[in-house]
Amino acid sequence: MRPLLAWSAALALALALGACTEKPQTASPSKADTPAWHAADNGYVAPGWKAGDRTSLEQQLRQRAQTQNEYTRIR
Repeated sequence: MRPLLAWSAALALALALGACTEKPQTASPSKADTPAWHAADNGYVAPGWKAGDRTSLEQQLRQRAQTQNEYTRIR
C-alpha cells in the first residue's frame, strides 16, 4: 500500500511541476531589413494604399494619425 502511495505522490508531483513549464516563445522568422512599405501585399491593407510605394504609406499613416486626433475630431 505504501509503495502505491509513494508512486502516486511522485506522479502527482511530476505532473504539477510539468504543468509549470512554458514553451519558448520565439518570433517568427522575418527579414528585419525589409522596409515597412514593402511589408504587406494582401487584401487587408487600407484602401488606397499601394504596396511598395513609400509616399503612399506615409500618406496613409498621416491620415490615420489625423483621424485619431481628438482635437481635430471635436471641431
